[in-house]
Amino acid sequence: MKLKSITLALAALCLSSMAFAQNPNTHEEGPRAQTIYFEVLGPGITYSVNYDTRFQNTRNGFGGRIGVSYLNIDDEGVFTLPVGLNYLLGKNKHYFEMGVGATYYNVSWDEQNDPNNELLFIEGNRSSMVGNLTFGYRLQPVDGGFNFRAGFTPTFGKGFFMPYFPHLSLGYTF
Repeated sequence: MKLKSITLALAALCLSSMAFAQNPNTHEEGPRAQTIYFEVLGPGITYSVNYDTRFQNTRNGFGGRIGVSYLNIDDEGVFTLPVGLNYLLGKNKHYFEMGVGATYYNVSWDEQNDPNNELLFIEGNRSSMVGNLTFGYRLQPVDGGFNFRAGFTPTFGKGFFMPYFPHLSLGYTF
């Protein structure tokens, strides 16, 4: 119950911040910002390759992301597919990013290698989803070029909550 309360409070805070940020004078007009980036940790859980775009012809404002990752070691693998909505608040290439999303994951894990389930919160072969929020800094050049993101991705699911799960990404904005 405590997890649901925390999750709802964070989601409400994120969404209310986005609603108040709808002042049209805060949007940087120009070509719609699109970014491809490699992210460590965050919604992709281990790493992910992502595409992010704004929904209007602006450099900031509302947008979305989709990513993919696959990690396989000794026939044990993790596939993730993070998707989310985000809002960029700021101007002149410096933005505060906040968002909400979900990550589909599929894990094939040999329980014999970890009989007490000490390494993962997942048992055996399993597919499920986790929710996440995103809060962080984004350096996104107005005319395109190198993109940098860093922040926290609180991640939650059935029976767990990781409030300080970090993310770091490098990419290219066009």
